Amino acid sequence: MSAQKSAQPAKPAPDSTRRSEKSRRAIYAAALSLVVEVGYPKTTVEGIAARAGVGKQTIYRWWSSKADVLMEAFLDLGEQSLREAGPVPYVFPDTGDLATDVKGVLRATVDQLRDPRYEAPSRALAAEGVVNEQLGRELVAKLMQPSLDLYIGRLRAAQDAGQVRPEIDPRIALEFFISPLAQRWLQHTGPISYEYTDTLVDYALHGLAPR
Repeated sequence: MSAQKSAQPAKPAPDSTRRSEKSRRAIYAAALSLVVEVGYPKTTVEGIAARAGVGKQTIYRWWSSKADVLMEAFLDLGEQSLREAGPVPYVFPDTGDLATDVKGVLRATVDQLRDPRYEAPSRALAAEGVVNEQLGRELVAKLMQPSLDLYIGRLRAAQDAGQVRPEIDPRIALEFFISPLAQRWLQHTGPISYEYTDTLVDYALHGLAPR
């Protein structure tokens, strides 16, 4: 008489999606922490893999270089900040008051630049982008340009509404807001605050000459 073994319940198959997401998150965190600790030049794919507890081949399966890893990690960091701030759409506010709208966006930028999670890796990448032309171009194209396009769109809407002179080049005009803040933050030439960015907007929109 042969005894039949009772059927054992099948174990659930590993969730590859969950595993991949966990690995991706670990790689993001490792890349951002390493670029702060040792700088961009000394950050390597091997180092990121070791810190994240994954194989080097896992990284190369998803990204072609350490620059791609860092760019994606940094973009994800920015998206996390937006999610934490609430269900805010990826649009530049348009209340009809250009000064109010730009001041609001710059205040949010100040908050982000003062966030320790964001400040250290962004400062490291920005500094490297100054001396590494290829990285600098990638930073502009992948990280800065989407935000710059939002400024351009809002300034063009202001031109259509007669709030900004039609001959003004929006791409140059936005630098009155962005460039002084970026320089002050990157080079520590002064504190960054709401009062500072509000003043930038007032000076840019109203000029320096007596009215």
